[in-house]
Amino acid sequence: MLFDTLSIIGVGLIGGSIGLAARRGKLAARVRGVGRTADDIERALALGAIDEGAQSVEDAAWAAGLIVVATPVDQIASAVLLFAPRCRPGTIITDTGSTKAAIVGAVEDRMPPGVHFVGGHPLAGSEKSGVEHSDADLFRDRVTVLTPTARTDAVALDKVSEFWRRFGSRVCIMTPEEHDRGVALTSHLPHLVASALAGMLPDELLELAASGFCDTTRVAAGDPSIWTPILMQNARAVRESFATLRARLDLFQDALENDNAEQVNELLTEGKRRRDALGG
Repeated sequence: MLFDTLSIIGVGLIGGSIGLAARRGKLAARVRGVGRTADDIERALALGAIDEGAQSVEDAAWAAGLIVVATPVDQIASAVLLFAPRCRPGTIITDTGSTKAAIVGAVEDRMPPGVHFVGGHPLAGSEKSGVEHSDADLFRDRVTVLTPTARTDAVALDKVSEFWRRFGSRVCIMTPEEHDRGVALTSHLPHLVASALAGMLPDELLELAASGFCDTTRVAAGDPSIWTPILMQNARAVRESFATLRARLDLFQDALENDNAEQVNELLTEGKRRRDALGG
């Protein structure tokens, strides 16, 4: 058992999946959860994602060995700064936010003595939301990125790394800035492009949108209230990734304008090769 008490702030899809995996793997003596509403807590209890619900963030922080903040990214820093002063010395706080530089920068220098923060991001999820979609195997064979800095406590980093490994995750260490640049290209830009494609489809062509269009735009079904703060917090890296996308589109445009079938084939072949390398 890694921790006496695990507290999860935000028992939605990610938080609920953490609770299910932690309880199944006996990583904590008890798992406490804070949700947005009493109904969220009741559903998490009924699903077995938590042992008990906390009335507030402050209640969940008290006596916890590890606190995982699984709220939308624009709420993470304020939540950490709210409950960190109430934590006992030795408490470790981590998060699941898909942006890191803004969060780490906001909280790291403001941790009370003996309370440690380790930025984290499990690269797992779904376009679905809510604790009812939780899955104890959600993180298995997925990458979880941890973003320590020179101020990060080494023991805390080791414990958080082991926590995610027990779920079957492969832990990857990056700086917050490296993480944000990487996910801008692999996650945030694709979501934006999928949303743009879905948004430009006129009603009269809906019946022509077959499986290829649906597969390409699947992530556009994600909750806009979650994705808006992600894109805003990582706006600089996402804007920089536009240049990479434009350059690739320009190559296709030039090939088509010049009736260059060979170049079109080469570009498509390179895209297929890169996609095949990702596996299933």
